[in-house]
This record gives sequence, C-alpha cells and structure tokens, in this order.
Amino acid sequence: MPHIIVKMYPGRSLEQKQEFALKITDEAVKILGCSADSVSVAIEEIEQENWKYQVYYPDIEEKKDKLYKKPGYSF
Repeated sequence: MPHIIVKMYPGRSLEQKQEFALKITDEAVKILGCSADSVSVAIEEIEQENWKYQVYYPDIEEKKDKLYKKPGYSF
C-alpha cells in the first residue's frame, strides 16, 4: 500500500521516470505515513492520439467521484 499508476505521454527519459517515481514515493511516505518499501509506482506511456479514449474517458470522465485533482482540459 499504496500502488500508484501514472499515465503520461511518451518522451520522458528513463532517468526522469526514475526520479519522478522516487519523488512520488518520498511524498507518499511523508503524507501517508507508510514505509518506502510498501510503495510501488508504475508509469504507463499513452500516445497522445489515444489519450482521449484510453485515459480521459475511462479514468477521468467516468471516475469523477474518485478524482482528487481534475485536469484543466476537457474533450
């Protein structure tokens, strides 16, 4: 606990993704009071042309009740 899934456009380097995962882990530990060993982070790269149907509609639009930070865009 917790397992964090981040979806983003491709194009970030392996080093950027590793640093991002470490920073997310650090913040989870601080805020949630869990150990770093209990945190896992996955990054899924979604092509821009697929974002609307693979991310926006199923993960944002259809799960508004679970969204704690809404994007500043819509389709």
